[in-house]
Amino acid sequence: MEIQLWRKRLAPYELAVNEIVTKFNHLIYERHLEGKYSPMQRVEGRVKSISSIIEKMQMKNVNINDLETEILDLAGVRIICQFEEDIFRVKNAIGKRTDMKVIKEKDYVNIMKNSGYRSFHLIVEYEVNTVDGPKKLPVEIQIRTLAMDFWATVEHSLNYKYRGHIPEFVQDKLINASNAIIVLDREMAAVRDEILDAQNYNIVKENLVSDILINLQNLYKVASRREVLRIQSEFYQVFEENDIEKLAHFARQLDKIAEGHGAQSLS
Repeated sequence: MEIQLWRKRLAPYELAVNEIVTKFNHLIYERHLEGKYSPMQRVEGRVKSISSIIEKMQMKNVNINDLETEILDLAGVRIICQFEEDIFRVKNAIGKRTDMKVIKEKDYVNIMKNSGYRSFHLIVEYEVNTVDGPKKLPVEIQIRTLAMDFWATVEHSLNYKYRGHIPEFVQDKLINASNAIIVLDREMAAVRDEILDAQNYNIVKENLVSDILINLQNLYKVASRREVLRIQSEFYQVFEENDIEKLAHFARQLDKIAEGHGAQSLS
């Protein structure tokens, strides 16, 4: 197949990946706006390279005409979570969505592959609107923890180097590392509340500081320079104390000052 025909055939998959990644990233953004924890920490996507597709077709003895029905991971989305339990929260949430339909799933978290690979895989059916009209496509969604993703990235690089035939002594090391990651994820789960408290503190602090800086910027346009510099100096002092309650109180007081100057409506 000519390169231009390959690109045309894969273009709808690029669209599907871009749309799904954007939607999931917006969910993360909304959770952070509300000061809530997001079980999804990072989302990324890709369409298989042409060379990877050809290799897989040869390995599975797939005819070019059967490409889209036999190879279901042409489009891939990866969701990274902090905790193992988040994997299943995300999986359940995807299952309830109305813009995609789960058609297949594989649990490599509880039943890891012999290689030591762990992740949860979903194949979803997703519809895109192309120049030729609507088209339903399979998209693979992988859900894993940060630690699982690190392991999978290393294994992928080794598989690429050894073309799927990793030396036994290296494979043994990978399995040992995978077992260590199981322990690591469980240890992180044991201190989950403490980790989330710390992260929530940082999210709230960042939102407060953002609001304060917007108000200060707007006040520069309508209030006296001396007043704004005084407020700014007070902000730096409160910020230095690293007390979230004092910072929140300062933000509320600044809101009133900005409202009095009509500065809150300024862009």
